[in-house]
Parts: sequence; C-alpha cells; structure tokens
Amino acid sequence: MAFFKPQQRTKDRFSLLLLDLEEYYFEQHTAYTASSRSGQKKIRGSLKVCSRSVIFDPQDPTGPIIKIPLRDCKKIGFVQKETNPFNEPKPPIISISCEQVIFIKEGNVIAPYRNERGPKIMSFELEIWSKTEDVVQTLLQLHRASCLEKLGDQTAMIAANLQSRLARSSFDKNCFQSVAEKPHEECAAEMVTPLVSNPGHVCVTDKNLYFQPLNGYPEHVIPIRLHRIRRIYKRRHGLKPLGLEVFCTENEPCSDIYLKFYSTADRDEIYYYIASFLENHVTELTAESYMLQWQRGHLSNYQYLLHLNNLADRSCNDLSQYPVFPWVVSDFTSSQLDLTDAAAFRDLSKPVGALNKERLDGLLTRYEGMPEPRFMYGSHYSSPGYVLFYLVRVAPEHMLCLQNGRYDHADRMFNSIGETWKNCLEGATDFKELIPEFYGSDSSFLENGLNLDLGRKQNGNSVSDVVLPPWASDAADFLQKHRAALESPFVSEHLHDWIDLVFGFKQRGGEAVAAQNVFHPLTYEGEIDCDSIEDTDQRIAMLTQILEFGQTPRQLFTGPHPQRITPRLQGAGRSSSVTSAAGEPSPASPVEDSSFEDLTEESRKMAWANMGGLRRISGHRIHKEAVTGIAVTRDGASIFSTSQDSTLKMFSKELQEFQRSMSFSNMPLSSCLMLPDGKTVACSSWDNNVYFYSVPYGRRQDTLMGHDDAVTKLCWFDDRLFTASWDSTVKVWRRASNGSSNHRRSQFELLAELEHDAGVNSVDMNAAGTLLASGSKDGTVAIWDTSSYRTLQQVRCHTGTVHCVSFSPDSRHVLSVGEDSCMKVLDVQTGMVISSVRAEEEQRCFCWDGNTVLSGGRTGDLLLWDLLSSTVTKRIPAHSGAVTAMWMSELCNAVITGGDDKQIHFWGLQC
Repeated sequence: MAFFKPQQRTKDRFSLLLLDLEEYYFEQHTAYTASSRSGQKKIRGSLKVCSRSVIFDPQDPTGPIIKIPLRDCKKIGFVQKETNPFNEPKPPIISISCEQVIFIKEGNVIAPYRNERGPKIMSFELEIWSKTEDVVQTLLQLHRASCLEKLGDQTAMIAANLQSRLARSSFDKNCFQSVAEKPHEECAAEMVTPLVSNPGHVCVTDKNLYFQPLNGYPEHVIPIRLHRIRRIYKRRHGLKPLGLEVFCTENEPCSDIYLKFYSTADRDEIYYYIASFLENHVTELTAESYMLQWQRGHLSNYQYLLHLNNLADRSCNDLSQYPVFPWVVSDFTSSQLDLTDAAAFRDLSKPVGALNKERLDGLLTRYEGMPEPRFMYGSHYSSPGYVLFYLVRVAPEHMLCLQNGRYDHADRMFNSIGETWKNCLEGATDFKELIPEFYGSDSSFLENGLNLDLGRKQNGNSVSDVVLPPWASDAADFLQKHRAALESPFVSEHLHDWIDLVFGFKQRGGEAVAAQNVFHPLTYEGEIDCDSIEDTDQRIAMLTQILEFGQTPRQLFTGPHPQRITPRLQGAGRSSSVTSAAGEPSPASPVEDSSFEDLTEESRKMAWANMGGLRRISGHRIHKEAVTGIAVTRDGASIFSTSQDSTLKMFSKELQEFQRSMSFSNMPLSSCLMLPDGKTVACSSWDNNVYFYSVPYGRRQDTLMGHDDAVTKLCWFDDRLFTASWDSTVKVWRRASNGSSNHRRSQFELLAELEHDAGVNSVDMNAAGTLLASGSKDGTVAIWDTSSYRTLQQVRCHTGTVHCVSFSPDSRHVLSVGEDSCMKVLDVQTGMVISSVRAEEEQRCFCWDGNTVLSGGRTGDLLLWDLLSSTVTKRIPAHSGAVTAMWMSELCNAVITGGDDKQIHFWGLQC
C-alpha cells in the first residue's frame, strides 16, 4: 500500500484541502444560494465559514464548489427583507459583495480551479434563519482580520478567534464509549494531516484516546483504544516540540492519529500518561537497537530506513518532514537491470548534489566565494513540493492545495523516472532524493488511474502514466525490481554511508563540509530560533520558508554508522579467522570439517533458540566465599572453580562431589582458565600473581609474578597469555619453549603491556585471536589489535565499573555489562554504541550469541535477554545471592553458574 493516504473519495466532496494553507474550518450551516431574479431555482448546500474564506458546497455533485476569499470581499451584509403581515415571511439573506469567486470540482472533476474576477454579489439563505445575523457578525470579524495590512496581525487575530472558540467549548463526554470510563486529561489540540490541521479537543481516559474536531469534520469524534496502541512518538511540528503521533500497528508507516498541541506541557502530559499505561506491552526502541537488528539481518534495508525516518521526526502526515529514501539505482536505460554490476548503482557515499563532478565544481566555487553562513546547495533533497511532485497522480487535491489551485507546467511534472534521475544529476538546482513509495508495493502513484488532465507537454503529448525504465515491463515490475535493488548485497554493504549523510555524523559540521553535504542553514534543526524574531511578519515569513523549503532530519548518530553484516562480509570474516600467524592463508579445511562446523553452528543456533527451556540439574555448595571463576576439562568430567576463599576446587561431574582443594596464597582468587593442553588450570589472584595448576600431578606447576596489583581476568590464544590487572594494564606473555618447571623463574616472557587509564576488570578475545576487548573500572571498553598491540577503539560505555566484556561469535560486536546496570553493544568497526539496555538490576556476568544474552544479576536470577527488542524474555531463579561466574559449553547446551551464595549450579536444556 502507499504510505500516503489520499483523501477518501466519498459523496462529501468538501475537503480541508480546499482551504488555503494555514487556514481553519470553523463551522458549517445548511444554506441555499439566493438570487434577485425571480424564477431562478435555489441550490441547497452547506455554507462553510473558514478563517480566510467562505465556501459553499452544493448538494448536487455536478455543481461547482464555490469559494470566496474574504480578502477579496468589499462588503458583507445582513439583508432583512420587508415582510407583509398578509404574505409569507421572507428569510434574511447574507449578501457578499466581492471581486473574485473560485469554482472548484466543476462537473465533479478534480481539475485546476477556475477563477472569475470582477465585481460580483453572492447571496445565501440559511435554513435556520435565526443564525443569520450571528454568521454575518463572524464573517465581518474574519473579514477584518483578512484585510489587515500585516500578515502577523492577520494571523494573531485569527488565532485569537480560534482560541476563543476552543475556550467556549469542551469535549463532549457523552461520546465516551463506556459509562465507566475515567477521564484523565483534556486539552485543546489540532489533528494534523498532510497540508492541513483541524482544531478540536483531546481527551484521554483509562480506556481511550479521543479527538473531537471543533467543526465535527470528518467525524464527530475519533476514538483510539489505548490497548491497541503499539507505538507513540513525540514530534517536532513547525520547528516546535508540540507534536504527538500514535500508531496502533508495529510496522505500518501511516499513523492512526497525529496531534499538535498548543503547549509542550499538554503534549508531554498526554504522552507520559499513555506511555506509562502501555509500558507493559510496548517497547520504545532506539535508533541503536534498530541498528543492531538491521546489522544482524533481522530488519531489511527498507524496514530499517522506515524506522530511522520515524525516529528522526519524519512523518507521512507532515509533508515538510516526509520520509526520505535514497536513489540506489543509476541505470535507467538498459533493457536488463544487473544487480551484480556495481556500475548499475548510485554512489551512496555522496549526496545527490556531489554525484556529478562538473556540477559540483561549480557549486564549490560559488560556496568558496559566499559570505557566512555558506551553503553548497540552494534547494533540499526533501520538501513538500518534491513529495507531491512524485505523488500528484494519487494526491492531486494536495498538489492543487499547495499550488493555489494549479498543477505544475506539464514539462516540469513527474513524467519519466529516467528523466527525473538525469535532472537530479545535471540540474542546477535539483538535488532531490526519493520517497518510500518507490520501494513499496502500491504502484498507483506511477499510473494516472484517476484519468486526471495534467496538461500537455511542448511536444504535444499529454501527461499520463510515468515512463518507466526499459528494464521494467510495468509499474508493478518496476517496484519489485527497485525493491530488489534496495535489498541487494551492494546496497546492503554501502547503505551505512548514505545514513551517515542523512541521519548521521556527516549531516552537519566539519564532516558535512568534507562530504560536500552542506545545505541552507534554514533546513537544520536548531539553527534558527524563530521565536527570537520580534517582527511578526518576518517571523511568519521565515517559518513559512522553512516549512516549504524542506527540513533536514533530526540527527540520530554522532559517529560513523557501522556496516551491515552481509553474507559476503561474514565469509570474509571466516576466512580471516584461519589466517596463519605469518599472514598467509591456512590450507583449506577438508569438506568433512566444513560440514562438521556447519552442523556445530546449527546446533548452537538451536540451543540458543531453546534457551528459555534452561533447567537446573543440581546445585552444590563447595566454597566458603563467593565463586569467582569456572573452568571445565575438555571431556566435561571435571569442573574447576575459584573463589574469594582463596581456593581452587575440582568437582567431579560423575561423582557429584568435589575431589580436590588447592590454596596458593591467603588472598582471593579472581578467575580460572583451562589451557588448551587440557592438563593445566591457570588462576589469577589478588596477590598480583597467576598460578598454574597441573591436573595430572595435582600440584602447582608455575607462578607468574607479573603485576603490581590484583590480577582480575585471563585469556589464552596459541602460545600467548593475556592478563588483566587493577594496576591499569593488560600484559601479553609468551610461554618460553625452553622453559622448565623445575626452575623457580617463570616460563613466560613479556611481549607487550597495554596501558589503561584505570584498573582493568575484564578481558575477552575474539575467536580468531586477532582482537582483545578490555573493560575498566572507569567504565571504558577498549578494543585492541593483538598483532600490533595498538588501540582500535576506546569508548566510555558505562558510568561505573565494567564487570564483563565479550565478543559476539562473528567478532563484529562487543557486549559489556557494568555497575550502572546497563548492557551495551559496541560495534567493533566504528566504536559506536549500537544498543543500550538498562536492566532493573546490576548484571555481573553473561554468555551471548550476538542476539540473545543469558546473564546473571545481583538478585541471583538468570535473565534471558532479546537484544533486538531490548526485552527480558525469561527470568530463571538461580542463586540466593548475586550470580558472579558463568560457563557455557561450546555447543551452548550446558551451563554452569557460580554465585555469592558459595554454590555452583549445573544447568541443561529441556526442549
């Protein structure tokens, strides 16, 4: 379906689109046209009193709708005809002497308006005679406003009239759908639809949200059930924080109602009441959470762009902020569209104005010689005019409203997709992007289904359907192939570049200048404070210019947007993981191994999908203090655990009892790690040392005295050991090949020392051993290149200590949990925090698969999180104290946890 919802075509031909922009419809009265000529038939209809005009809508659908602009009226009078007591009484008449009358929808055909200029007298009789004098007084008052010299004075007088009407009325509580409803808040507001606003009253109860138009149009009351609402957003309307948009669907781009309030306080009161009412079944997702879903393939490019537009204040109800989509195809001349050819696509790293170098050079020359504030492009990529340029065939009345009753010149209309693209590349002032309809399923905007007379071009041809590229057999085929282009691997790999330009860090400032992406200052949010302009006329003119010129979306990202993880990129990542230390690719694995890897990956996915069925098998208290680390032998027979009681203990899974207890010092042990040989357990200690325990010999094998403060966590890859410490370093060690356990000197030699600004609490390594992540006491998460030992990213993610960090299986993201009860997903490539979830309690440890997290919290429960929706899907009671350690098997089908309650628990999946 189309995003744009054209006016419903009913027997009621009147529409708010017949009014001027920024005009209000106040009231209507059943009336007749009156004539001084005897025998002339009266025409029955509806007389509409509007803030800048009088409109007569005849009952006869073939008759024209008559519009009389109040500014063109010379005299408005009340004519009381003399009555003879012996004859029938004569009705009073509203007499309007004017210089112009506008005729609309003659013959019930949507067409440009016909204006008749010259002196005219129009007369109307109201069906209810007693109201005639009141209507005349209202018209005289509005006529005075329309004839004021200054536009600001006109606007102020009309606004005063509107507010007076709203103050004299209130929401009719007889419209409640249930007598048991309890009203919470009532205030004045306007319902916003494309190009028009309709004033009335909003009322929210414990069951419904109501809007009652002041004029009863199009319905007496519009109800929305609160339990049906799925999304609700604050909006910037007319550059002010006054808008509120309500959706009753998860993915539908068109909202159920868009309201504009007269004060931010009223808007916020309604918003927070509905939001609190809905908090149990509505999740307000952020740009970062949508980014994570898109990046991992759970949202299509189309869906992701829709969500970004929505979050950036773009709405189908506001043509000055209509959703913006990119041109992605550049080939509109070939007979076949080859989506495997990069040349068929537009360069998404550049704005439309920078795609043509020759044109850009001229624009930059002008830019360099321009006084401040400078801009490269004199028009925008999205504006009401551009939206209706594309949609004129399905929304002709909107175009006529925007252009004072006229269509554009036939040669300037949307005649051909290829010609439009060519003009966007070569035109001196044409830099427009596309709208969502180009990637939807409703092709009606490309076809002249209403048989509109849109004029003739200079070559004599009538404007009809849009001319399609040769590679499209019809409009539906064009949309299908165009959507396929949007979802193609090429666009998926480069769409983040366009997002940087429109919604991200290249939208403004020095990055925008470097990207040749600078538009007029009026288009940017916050650049112009219209309220500070004292001259009313100048302020209104400035606001009108801003709304008509186009507005840049609200900036959503301040850092580079991560690239999407496409199958091609995942394949590249897999290849890099088997690169040898010398940098040469390792020999290809046998087919059998690949099949085994695929089977293992499938098993992991199935295990995570069933993680909600995690059940406790047994629990054992084997320590005297909190458990700090868990390690398991390769065969799973023996489990090792460390504790703040300074002991390393070995537990037999088969015998269900602990068999050994080792103490290396009188200080707590902070973690343990099973080395790849399967025979050695490494333990970190608060006494600044790392101890190595030999499983076969049952004794300490080696001691590494490597730090100046407590050692907190350990990682191992190939022959390298990574040790994290509260002395603000992570040290990299290599086991000496000629070392001997009989010497007191450690077998390890120091390779590198990674400096931090605070004590390091946690480290993790990606599967390939190429990246190291560290989390510090100051809330910083750092990512290091293990070949050069340089910092790739350093991001302040948390406001307190980082408890745990871990790479996703594909090495694209790092998840961290901290003292601030937040769970953050960091993109490795860009360093951007792409998801942030605040838990009800502090999380201490976790395992994850990139989408789902199993975490242990301070209360002792295990929480299963869906990061893509930022929600807890399962809470599993576990320990009587905080969960402090967690281990998961390679196939993710077994979990062991340790806690402050001194116990370790064994868990298994029940499908």
